[in-house]
Amino acid sequence: MNRLDERQLLHRAAELAELLTGTVNGGASVGFLAPLSRAEALAWWEGRAADVAAGRLAVWVACDGERVLGTVSLAFPDKPNSRHRAELVKLMVHPEARGRGLGRRLLATAEAAATAAGVSLLHLDTETGSPAEPLYRSSGWSPIGAIPDYAADPGGVLRPTTIYYKRLPATALTR
Repeated sequence: MNRLDERQLLHRAAELAELLTGTVNGGASVGFLAPLSRAEALAWWEGRAADVAAGRLAVWVACDGERVLGTVSLAFPDKPNSRHRAELVKLMVHPEARGRGLGRRLLATAEAAATAAGVSLLHLDTETGSPAEPLYRSSGWSPIGAIPDYAADPGGVLRPTTIYYKRLPATALTR
């Protein structure tokens, strides 16, 4: 797994856009409606570069040579009372790489990096009943509950979302 800096994110933006369009157009609910165009996905990833540069977002990729097979990010809040926590966002695995433990490795990478940065609490949301839920549960994440009609799936249908959290070992904040 490689953590991307701003320059690397911009360099890999086209590959990340391909992963995002494939994920959304394949039916996964990660914040976008289908059909998601390559141009929209590329603009979204390029728009994340400033957050990476500012330390508000950390992005990791898993690659097979030059091809991005998966990604995960941590979003860090900017408020003084919430620097101990982060949100896990955009965990995606290319359809051809699923079922081989890559999602679990990406999740573990983000968790280890969060711990190293002094983050003691992670949270995420995912579509209730999604294929991601067993991964989070088996990785020690605890469900808080579900919010009905929280987000539209890629087809535009409102779906419930389950919120999860995970406590991490407390360390001194380093970010």
